[in-house]
Formats: sequence, C-alpha cells, structure tokens
Amino acid sequence: MAGPPRGPQPPMPGMPPPAGGMPGGPPGGAAGMPAAGFPGAPGGMPPPNAGMAGYDAYAGQRLVEQFESLVLSAGPGAPEADGRTFPRPIGQERDGARAPQQPFDRSNCSADNMRPTVVGVPNSTALRLRWQLPLGIIVRPMADEAVGRGVPVIPLGSQGIVRCRRCRTYMNPFCTWVDGGRRFKCNVCAMLNEVPVEYFSTLDANGLRRDAAERPELSCGTVEWVAPQEYMVRPPMPPVYFFAIDVSVAAHSCGMVSVVADTIRACLDQLPGDERTQVGFLTYDSSLQFYNLKASLAAPQMLVVTELEEPFLPMPDDLLVNLKDSRPVIEALLDALPSTYSSSTSNDSAMGPALQAAFLVMSHVGGKLLLFQAGLPTIGVGKLKPSRDNLNLYNSDREPSLRNPEDPFFKRYAGEASSRQITLDVFLGTNGFADLASLASIPRYTCGQVYYYPGFHKLRDGPKLSAELSRNLTRPTAWEAVMRIRCSRGLKIGSFHGHFFNRSTDLLALPTCDPDKSFAVQIGHEETMVNGPVAYGPHHGAACVSELSELYRASDGAATACLLAKLGVEKSLMAKLEDTRQALVVKLSAALKEYRLLHGAHMRNPGALIYPSTLRYLPAYVLGLVKSTAFR
Repeated sequence: MAGPPRGPQPPMPGMPPPAGGMPGGPPGGAAGMPAAGFPGAPGGMPPPNAGMAGYDAYAGQRLVEQFESLVLSAGPGAPEADGRTFPRPIGQERDGARAPQQPFDRSNCSADNMRPTVVGVPNSTALRLRWQLPLGIIVRPMADEAVGRGVPVIPLGSQGIVRCRRCRTYMNPFCTWVDGGRRFKCNVCAMLNEVPVEYFSTLDANGLRRDAAERPELSCGTVEWVAPQEYMVRPPMPPVYFFAIDVSVAAHSCGMVSVVADTIRACLDQLPGDERTQVGFLTYDSSLQFYNLKASLAAPQMLVVTELEEPFLPMPDDLLVNLKDSRPVIEALLDALPSTYSSSTSNDSAMGPALQAAFLVMSHVGGKLLLFQAGLPTIGVGKLKPSRDNLNLYNSDREPSLRNPEDPFFKRYAGEASSRQITLDVFLGTNGFADLASLASIPRYTCGQVYYYPGFHKLRDGPKLSAELSRNLTRPTAWEAVMRIRCSRGLKIGSFHGHFFNRSTDLLALPTCDPDKSFAVQIGHEETMVNGPVAYGPHHGAACVSELSELYRASDGAATACLLAKLGVEKSLMAKLEDTRQALVVKLSAALKEYRLLHGAHMRNPGALIYPSTLRYLPAYVLGLVKSTAFR
C-alpha cells in the first residue's frame, strides 16, 4: 500500500525546471494556461471519443491535431506563457514538495506516522462543503521502524493503563488536568476521569503535571504501552512464515522456483522472531506436496495429496516447525527444490486447493502466507479463466466487474484468513492475462501485498523478485494487530482505505503490519464546532479553522495526492476508469476554482492558473495519477 510521495523521483522526460509564483500575485503563484485547455472550461477540449459507443479509428489522429493546435497563452493580446514557470516537484524543489506542514503542537506525533491533508479542521459543515478536496489523514503505524527512530515504551505500573472510561482514549499530551491533578479531562470526548492514586502528581502554575517531562505518554506523540494480560485473547503468537510455491512447468521454465528457493535460504538468518520463528512449505501443480520437516529427520519427507476437492493434511504435526530446531532439514529442502521438479510435465496449477491446505496448517496460530504463482490457476476451487479479459466490456456499465473477483471463493477465503490472523502476500509472474482483480482480493482484506512480474524471466526479473522477497521477509513486522482511530466531538470517521478487514465501524483487523503499510482515513463532520484544538487519534491534534483561506494555507499537497489516489482506486472498483479519471480532475479543478474566487479578483491575466503555494504541485501529482497504469 503507497503513502505520500517519498524518496527521489526521476524527472519526467521533457519536464521543465521549477519556478516560483508570479511576483506581486496572491498567496501562492500563477502561471499562464491556455483557456481552452483548462479542465471543465466551457470551451475545453473534449475527449476524442466523446459521445461514441465503439472504437473510433480517427480519434487518436484528431487528438494529436488538437494538441498541436494549442498554444501557451494567457488570453487574447497577452504574451505567450513560459512553460518553464509551471511548478514541478523536481530538482531543488523536490524535497520541499515532499515536506509535510509544520505540526499544530510540538507534542504531535511525527508526520511519518499521521500526516493530515490539512493541518486544521473546518469549524462548520458549511465551510467543509466549500473545501473541495478530501479531508483526512494518512496513517503509517510503523513508520518509526522504517526510519530507525526509537519509540518510548511505557512499562506497566500498578495502576495499569490509564484511559478514558467512556471512549477508551489512552493518556496523551493533550489531556487537561483539573482538581489539582486528581481528575483529567479527555481530549476526545471531554469526559472527566478520576486519576488513579498511583498515577497522581501535583500541578504547576500553568496547570501542567510536574512530572510531564518524565512521562513519555505526557510529552511524546508516539509511545508503546506494555499490554497487560486482559488485553490479549491468547498468548502472543510466534512469527510464522508459510511458503506455497507453484512448481508447474510454467514456474520452472521461467526460473521462478530457483530464485524463490535461493532467496528464502539466504534470508533464514534474518527472519524476525529469534528462537520462536516457525516455517513451513507446500508445493503444488496438479497435486499438493507437503513436507515433513521434523528436526530428527536427515532429509525432508515429501507427502503427496491428490485430493483437490476437499484437501486434507497428511499428518497433524511437523508441517510447521521451529526454524532453529529444523534448520538443516529446511536448508536441504531449499537446496533440492529447484531440481526436484525440473523434469515435471504438469501444466496444471491447483492454487485454490493449495490455499485451502495452507489455511489448515496455519489456522491454529496464524502468520504470514507467501504465495508464488507463475500462471493462472487451472484446476480445483478458485480456477480462473483467460476469457475473462473481455475488451468489449471496457467503457460499458459492466466494466467495473473486470476489477472485482468473479469467483466468491477469494473474498470468502480472505474473511476466514483474517479471522485466523493470516496475511497473504502474492508474488505473481505470468505470461498473458493474470486476473489480478481476483488474486489481489485476498491481500486486500488481510493486510497483504501483491508483487506482479508480467512475463517473468529469471535473468530480467530475478533480481527484482529476490530484492522484494528479501525485504518482505526481513522487515520489522507486527503480528495480530488491530487499529482504531478516535475523533473529537463534532468529527467522525467517514471511511477507511487500504488493505485491512473492517471488523466494526472504527476497528481495523491487521493480521500483520509492517513499515511499508499505510492507510487513509477520511474525516467528516457531525456538528458545528467552536474554535479550539481538536484531535483525531489521541496523539495528533489540529486547530479549528473558520476561514477558507486558512485551510488552503494549512493544506498538504503530497498527503492530499495520496488520499486522492486511494479514493480513486476505491472508485475504480465501482465505476468506469474514465469516470474515475474525470472525478480526480474535477476535484482538482473545483479546488483551484474556489481558490481563484478568493484571490483572483485583482488578477489582470484572466487565463492564469492561480494556486496556493501549499498545493503548487498537486496538479502535477493528479496528472501523474490519471496517467498511471492503475487508471488507464
């Protein structure tokens, strides 16, 4: 799942260098734009296939002719605009384009953990309606591990974890103290709570606890609490890695099996969990091959199951073993795996039964299931059809069905896997149609990920697969997690976006979580709020804003682009791609139009694009989105 744009981005071919705003203009800047090409303008250039139901062989030629006829002009009689003045997030401007807004309070958690699209919240529904861009936050729970930043750990004292009795918000820097420190006021629901005797401290002249600097939960935006026994439904699970590997002819001919086996073997020493880590293996083609990896064996024992309608385990134990105890047997299996099936003649792939069998092995403990697939599954439950890639459905009312699983097996399996704390990561390399819509539905609901290598070839794609698999196996990982976000009174959670299973209105189930995962949350209004601080998440605060111009100044273009991308993906599952692209452009156009109404009255150039400095790169981000593979 992707967060706000990070890391160096290569400049697009032909991109001009950035420049600042127009001297003497409104807050932000301005650049000349062709009035005829502005999205949504009455004289705007229509799409080449507008109003046509079928394929138009001349649409491309007309589009080229219309594009070549455009000129960069601010209007009749005005000089041509210099395209090099348009803001681009490249060169020296790159770091500034990715930088977040300054936090509302020094006690806020890092923008790496929670990055709002606006560092402020409209104080009324009316003002929120005038804000045309989505309002929300990008949440990256394990960002600290990604940047190597330590998180303070709060030891469990005799008083237990101090929380609000009503909304269950944890103690945080934004709680306020009354009655000489004997009670605290929750910053989310405003309820007054008694302070445990063991947690009591006197207050200073400013009404702050004298021990605030000594307690990380009262001074830091990100902390870890040591959970007591009553917070757990079972003892902490060990790290579990189960590998399901396609060994059909397609998998061996492209070299995927050897790359996977070599990479797993190289990463055994770096798997998280120390002495508790457990691993298991399953291979499949037209049958299922389990492996007894008991530590007392001199070599792995293969157990073949040919029953695909109702797969079963050939033995109750030793299919999932302790890595340290069975290390020699595991290494022997990985060394022999590429050659064991090199002479196989089976073209079939029983992926669905393999997933069912892996579930039987892992269901008692949970963990991470890594699936390596080299072609479409052809037999058993979950088999897919190449004919599903029907080009005639594009640009029709049935187009969204192409981006959703056709077989209900995939969503049903995802729900069952999430309930047993199982995450599925898919490594897919196929020649031809891959049906990513079906295969990706399980990672979507289990906090997993899809790695796609079209036309996989060992020499070309092997290094990429090896690098991504190594990262997947060795990165810090949280197991059996849940996530809940709480808002102040007057605010509500509108929607969640990302890879998770939604157990209730505000509780997300994450069987595993890692630093590469981010989630988007839309924030809505329930009532008019008075001016003052608000909170979304106990460790992130923002100010109430009463003016639209303040919202523009407090906006974050990179976070907004990330939220727009996630919203666009969700919309594409229910609408045509053309409608999705248009919705993204309309959002951007409406926001720029609203800003122009605020600051464009004194502009002499009627065709200029007026933008706030905080959103100067958003048009480039949105243009990149609508041209990306996901929306084409």
